[in-house]
Amino acid sequence: MDLAGHLLIFAVAAIVALAAPLTLGRLIRPKNRTPDKSAIYDCGEEAIGSSYLKFDLRFYVVALLFIVFDVELAFLFPWAAVYGSAIALTDPTLSEGVRLGLTERLGGHTPGTLPIEATLTAGDATRLAIGGALDLAVFFGVLLVGFAYVWKRGDLDWVKTVAGQARQDALR
Repeated sequence: MDLAGHLLIFAVAAIVALAAPLTLGRLIRPKNRTPDKSAIYDCGEEAIGSSYLKFDLRFYVVALLFIVFDVELAFLFPWAAVYGSAIALTDPTLSEGVRLGLTERLGGHTPGTLPIEATLTAGDATRLAIGGALDLAVFFGVLLVGFAYVWKRGDLDWVKTVAGQARQDALR
């Protein structure tokens, strides 16, 4: 069976897996609609007023800041793995086998595919480590500039005075 046949079987199985519980539920559930069942229900409270209320945008700003910082933190893990290998290579007392293994891991090569001459020396590793530290400094610098901008704008202040609100409106 070729790829198209496998995809067709997968698509049919997915449709059946989705449609079967919906169809079964429609056939066996009771069908007695009442006004109470049709009423809007939210956390046990009666719905009062319009759903189109002014919502404070600071909640969204804080949520977006959290997501930005969370994603930025996720970018640190691959950097830490590479930086750790580069720091380990700066040790001049490493044997050639260990140095070759770290070089292969750092470069993403399959073990045993690099010749001994391709291993990174301690000086090369030191330059790589310094470059990695500078990259991280630039990364954090950009992140801190963005954080300082949001802080300066006052988006992190929960309690705002009337004068502070006027100043923030003037900044926008």
